[in-house]
Amino acid sequence: MKCFILAVGHKMPDWVNTGYLEYIKRIPREISVNLIEIKPEKRVAGKPVEQLLLAEYHRIRAVLPHHCRIQVLDESGQQWTTKQFANEMQGWMDSGDAIAFVIGGADGLHCDIKHTANALIAVSKFTLPHGLVRVVLAEQLYRAISIIKNHPYHRD
Repeated sequence: MKCFILAVGHKMPDWVNTGYLEYIKRIPREISVNLIEIKPEKRVAGKPVEQLLLAEYHRIRAVLPHHCRIQVLDESGQQWTTKQFANEMQGWMDSGDAIAFVIGGADGLHCDIKHTANALIAVSKFTLPHGLVRVVLAEQLYRAISIIKNHPYHRD
């Protein structure tokens, strides 16, 4: 199974990279996870947010792998429990679908990427820094795979 994490933002603090890599390295080799960082549009005075988001949307579309399920992480999305997420992962693995998780930048994501998504997923009702969302997603991917493989990392 192939997973892609498309994340608006680059030059993350060391704690983000360390946390993200800690969980990604634990994922079994038969599941590849590729992080694609998307350069955020420069925030300058007078530039409308819609224009910023549209520029980032075009960058996302340019690197979005073909023929994959698009899962947008958005605070207005559906909240899953970890077990529900593991069940979804199992379905994706069984179907052989590649998955692209999309994480927005400081101002979120353009509505067009949300409309093309197969699902909107909320990591939390809290608004979280996008770097932290990378770490949480990596941990939840590892946890979901641990549940699927009956690894003792996740305890009921």
